[in-house]
Amino acid sequence: MIPIRDLNPHRSFPIVNVSIIVICSLVWLYEVILPKEELEVFVYHYGLIPQRIFENPLSLFTHMFLHGSWLHIIGNMWFLWVFGDNVEDRLGKFKYMLFYILSGLGAAIIQSFVSFMFGATNIPMVGASGAISGVLGAYYWMFPHARILALVPIFFFLTFMELPAVFFIGMWILTQIINGFITLPFMGMGGVAWFAHIGGFFVGYFLAKRFYPRYLRW
Repeated sequence: MIPIRDLNPHRSFPIVNVSIIVICSLVWLYEVILPKEELEVFVYHYGLIPQRIFENPLSLFTHMFLHGSWLHIIGNMWFLWVFGDNVEDRLGKFKYMLFYILSGLGAAIIQSFVSFMFGATNIPMVGASGAISGVLGAYYWMFPHARILALVPIFFFLTFMELPAVFFIGMWILTQIINGFITLPFMGMGGVAWFAHIGGFFVGYFLAKRFYPRYLRW
């Protein structure tokens, strides 16, 4: 399922959300113009390599702004565009920025822990997926009944459908969990950091409960 937009108006311009999208896009364009050898050095320095966390702790933060392909950057930024504005609107600018960073850090730590357990400690992790998964977790908590206009595959066709956020995001996290456990034996080969998605989602969900308690929901 591909989200097209949410039918959930926000009250203020999402300056933090837009700024994150702009920064990630500019970093990606910089990656694109780098020669292959320089790009590899760049990724190994600013990407998160679990076995080098203590040598390069800043990579826990910088890896969130790097991406690995056009599909990776476009997919991440689109999900952030669709879901991030309302979360920022409810949390406020500063809290949203703090929430986003903490979600990304939590996702990175959880993915690194799983990588240590399954022998994938020397593979660099890049991408905003963990932090954006946290945004989805917050949206799930804050707006479970919001409507999401999505492109949904039905047999061999794609059709537009309005789905409740609790269903759309619930199916999304279920897919991440299934893929994560199926691919555990192959972590050493690289690929998608599924446990950053899973970890980021649950970190974001529980942070949202702290930052935006149930009695404040409206």
